[in-house]
Amino acid sequence: MTYVVAEPCIKCKYTDCVDVCPVDCFYEGENFLVIHPDECIDCGACVPECPTEAIFSEDDLPEKWAEYKELNAKLVESWPVIDKKKEPLPEAEEWKGVEKKRQHLSEKPAAG
Repeated sequence: MTYVVAEPCIKCKYTDCVDVCPVDCFYEGENFLVIHPDECIDCGACVPECPTEAIFSEDDLPEKWAEYKELNAKLVESWPVIDKKKEPLPEAEEWKGVEKKRQHLSEKPAAG
């Protein structure tokens, strides 16, 4: 089993989860984070750290966000690993808690 980053992360990209990950399995896009399913060790340390409650075990992933399991696995192929906490996106607070953000997901890798 692995953990999955779902829709609440879009346009926020808080990285508190990255700071506690013992295996550096987070990958960074322009406005979203994903977890590498083959690198995640299922420790769950990231879940309570996420301010947007965007991380779920794959067994507990809400059905409305089922596509994010495959999306996480796909995006890790082209995104860089992130292993240090960074500032969230400037608009994170205003996007935190916004529903139905899927159309705002950028599949571009993080810059720099």
